[in-house]
Amino acid sequence: MDPPVDQALVSRVAQLDHATEALAAAPEFSKNTKVKRVLDALHRVLLQRGGCAAVRERAAALDEAGLFAGTDWAHPDILVPGFVGPSLRSGVIDTVVLEATSELRLVAIAAGEYTHPAVSAEDAKHYLSQVLAMNLEVLFSAPSEAERVKLGRIAHLIRDLFGYVADQIGYDSVLDKLGDEIWRVLRQRPIQVDHIKAMVTRIAVYREDPDVDLGASGQGLDRLISALFGPTEACREDPGVDMYRARLDAMDAEGLEFEARGFARAMHDTGLVSPYHATLVRFLIEHNTYLLGEALGVSETGRTCLQRYPELVHCLINEAVHPESAQCLYGIALLLDRGILHQPPIVPSLWRQLALRLEPGVRQRLVDVFGPTPDPESRLLGGLLSMLGQPLGVGQGDNPTCQSARALSMWAYNDPDYLLQMVVWAARDDEIVMHFEGQSLSSKDSSGGVATASPVDLDPVSQLLVPHLDRIYAEMIRRCADRPGDPHKWVNPEFHGWWSARGFNIDVDVATGNLIDLDDFVRQFYASYHLEYNGGQPLVHPQPAGVAVTDSAARYIGWHAITILRVAPDPDAVMRVYFFNPNNDSGQDWGDGVVVGTAGNGERAGEGSLPFEQFASRLYIFHTDPLENGEPDKVPASAVQDTIGYIERSWGADRMPESES
Repeated sequence: MDPPVDQALVSRVAQLDHATEALAAAPEFSKNTKVKRVLDALHRVLLQRGGCAAVRERAAALDEAGLFAGTDWAHPDILVPGFVGPSLRSGVIDTVVLEATSELRLVAIAAGEYTHPAVSAEDAKHYLSQVLAMNLEVLFSAPSEAERVKLGRIAHLIRDLFGYVADQIGYDSVLDKLGDEIWRVLRQRPIQVDHIKAMVTRIAVYREDPDVDLGASGQGLDRLISALFGPTEACREDPGVDMYRARLDAMDAEGLEFEARGFARAMHDTGLVSPYHATLVRFLIEHNTYLLGEALGVSETGRTCLQRYPELVHCLINEAVHPESAQCLYGIALLLDRGILHQPPIVPSLWRQLALRLEPGVRQRLVDVFGPTPDPESRLLGGLLSMLGQPLGVGQGDNPTCQSARALSMWAYNDPDYLLQMVVWAARDDEIVMHFEGQSLSSKDSSGGVATASPVDLDPVSQLLVPHLDRIYAEMIRRCADRPGDPHKWVNPEFHGWWSARGFNIDVDVATGNLIDLDDFVRQFYASYHLEYNGGQPLVHPQPAGVAVTDSAARYIGWHAITILRVAPDPDAVMRVYFFNPNNDSGQDWGDGVVVGTAGNGERAGEGSLPFEQFASRLYIFHTDPLENGEPDKVPASAVQDTIGYIERSWGADRMPESES
């Protein structure tokens, strides 16, 4: 059966062909007047699914019509791979379209579909391999905060382009670097790993091609591929879940134990869960519950919870864990290891969740996003278990909703029964009611939030809750509109919870955007959070904070919500701030040597970290207990000046007070 025809793509391609013919027919002196129409048509085509293939098919015609005439792209033999990424991220639509079309022209040349006098097929493939190697993160990561703010929909166009190029020319030249990058992201243990699983699947298929000889490249990916498709001896050749289930029936206790330990090891090594693992645990609940702890790979704490609440855990697994939703099994294992089942409200809340039936509109929205299998109740339960087990794995997806994502992470981390209650309200009633200074706020009554469209790229719980939370957060901001100063002073404690300290510190004048009280701000942060100046008091509750996000050139991008989790010396005795960033991947380069660490500096899974003074230099809002001021006078002037120096060289360059600029 032929795939359905995308009428939107057909229409846009027809417009492109017409514009290309007009450009080709135009005399040289008037071609410039026709190019804009072609670029606009190309832009519309590239935004459609299948657009890259359509442009690639027309690459020769576009080139011969004169699309690249008078530009650097007219000479593909002198193009520089390192310029491709900056061109695509320039934010200039015509530049993005020309660069993307040029890459697709080279794909056509590499495939032998278009013979270019200046570039051979081998040269084209080598060039594209270099481009992919220089833009690895784009192949499988969601857009960063900087990309979302600056590029909008173009960020997805770029990802579609690189994904298409990689599929066409193969991954052999970049597999080693790609493996390193995937492992770097997985060490942060995100909840949403569908994009990574899709990438590993594509690579696995590519590597199985008998015509492909990768040699020794991509060895680091072997463990990822085996973790998904063959973690144990009984499923090594990826036989399919039905065949694997039949093999389980024939195994003795020793064989089952071997399988259980193999799956647990693969899951905890990679953070990925195989559909075969889901098949095994469902089998063990029926036939050998003694081995369930082995299959989950839980610690002594987890085993205690499993032994204390076996019926609940078995019901959660039977309801939530299916081959299609196997990933939530990792969340269950970590939930047990956290020991939160011993908190009095959690067990009855989970029993309530198991019995919950969704409001019809909620049910349909979940089906629209995640599909009908497993059913929406199971999908939501699985997402909830993942969030409770991986509170630092929450991501905001490609949405400007960092406040809501931060709140979900904070509740899962610090107040899980409140999160469970939120899910019930939203799922059962399609409404959430919160309170702001004694007045109730309903998500049904609140008007639009920060996000202007339905959320995308989210886990099931975020998909359910973020629209409600976003509207309530925006309503709280609106109620502070006539107050002097930054509204987060009042909103953060009301929105996130009582543990958000009421003391509020900001170094930006809201009216002008200029920096104010910088010395006092830096000293107070040191005195409140640095163990040498706050009496050695570790942070008790996670605290909301705001940072000025900068790009790799230390240029200001925008304000962003994060959570300060703890402050501690790293293995090299450097005092660091460990924090949660809801922006999907904490490992970001903020310029001027400020590179956020995610591993190797004492980070726990999901944490980002920076040396104290570097973190302080990107901070613009933090909360403190007004009754615990620390010792700001003891903070050395050199430490304050080092921090201010980072600010002056980055986002504060044009915000310094006149006396300091």
